[in-house]
Amino acid sequence: MRERLRFAARTPVRRGVLRELGLGDADLRRLVRRKSLHHHHGHYIDGRVDGQLAVIACAAAAYPDSVVSHFSAARLSGLRVWTDARRSSAPPVDATWLTRPPTAMRNQRRPDVVVRRAGLTTGDVSHHAWLSVTSVARTVVDLARELPLREAIVTVDHALSLGPAVTELQAVVGRQQHWPGIRNARAAIDFGDARAESVLESLARLAFAAAGLPAPVLQVQFFDGFGWMPERVDFYWPEFRTVAEADGLAKYEADTPEERRRRMRASHRRDQRLADRGVELVHFGWEDAVAMHSGLSARLRAAFIRGTSRTTAPSTWRVAPHLPAQVA
Repeated sequence: MRERLRFAARTPVRRGVLRELGLGDADLRRLVRRKSLHHHHGHYIDGRVDGQLAVIACAAAAYPDSVVSHFSAARLSGLRVWTDARRSSAPPVDATWLTRPPTAMRNQRRPDVVVRRAGLTTGDVSHHAWLSVTSVARTVVDLARELPLREAIVTVDHALSLGPAVTELQAVVGRQQHWPGIRNARAAIDFGDARAESVLESLARLAFAAAGLPAPVLQVQFFDGFGWMPERVDFYWPEFRTVAEADGLAKYEADTPEERRRRMRASHRRDQRLADRGVELVHFGWEDAVAMHSGLSARLRAAFIRGTSRTTAPSTWRVAPHLPAQVA
């Protein structure tokens, strides 16, 4: 019986299928309680399936001919996504997002399921396990149409670092040229940079541009006279000899006070090595990048003035060799 149950529930099935195996409602409740089965959206699936995948798969089974898309496809693909929790109209990112053919009855938006009607080409669809899922390029463009520019940039930057070329994204945009939100998607893709390695770095890039600052070079290394320093700085303006470092909240987090102190000392030594290269160094954090009037642009402009007044020869630098991106 156990093997028959696992075979029957290897993908989402309705209650009737399991009833045919001789399982009653009390049996099904017990199996769900013991986590031998997942139960979502009127479907059951083997309890050994990852919980997140089980929810998405059962929702997809409840809507025939659907393809997992948008935020759900991003989760399955490992794409980085950020939404501003302060935004009152933020989409239900934890819901299961699906795309159905244009002939489906209607769009739907609930806290647990969001259904969009849209056309999909063969190239727009890939697979995760047995599920039909929108391709990375299609997922990125769908999200960039759905989200404000600042939030869309985060996903575009990460997607470019994972492999899809700008041309792939532009091809999807071309097929959606009259769709809602496509202008926003095009702007996000044009601004994308594969070298942004975190949400904070992506947001900072947009903040710099909004403040009218020139675009920095990302992920730079300096030569110390003997070799390339291991440090890679987040942002560098060579014409102003200024470095900006995005300090995320986790930089000094550690399990023990001793480890936190060690990390702080290492950071101070790193700053000194960079200062020895004759650059201005500006640290900033999350609030500096997301707040409307944080003063970050003023701090950078002041550093630009100090940097251009330096009389020593500038240090040799290069864009650091590309490191494989990590999934979010």
